[in-house]
Amino acid sequence: MESESTRQQKVARQVQKDLAEILRGRGMAAYDGAMLTVSGVKISPDLALAKVYVSVFPSSKAEAVMAQLEAETPRLRGELGRRVAKQLRIVPELTFHLDDSLDYVEHIDQLLKQ
Repeated sequence: MESESTRQQKVARQVQKDLAEILRGRGMAAYDGAMLTVSGVKISPDLALAKVYVSVFPSSKAEAVMAQLEAETPRLRGELGRRVAKQLRIVPELTFHLDDSLDYVEHIDQLLKQ
């Protein structure tokens, strides 16, 4: 696995922080009462593509929320662009991916209780 450059890590952290604030600003009502967490961002070496990992609680709403994020991607990218305009020359393309590690933890928890 190739390691990320310091620049990639910095940009990824910035994108993660700003997207988290943008989503928090929209509130849970915007996502049918679901709580969204931007759990991680992986950025391509050329900084043109950002894979955004989102965890959704409750997970029963994950599919609907992911579809909504997909539909809102251009608007979210525009909002992100306004926030990072000073730091970045190009605003990365965003792709949203479900981070289901919470489900996994819950599943392990259930197994341990049995």
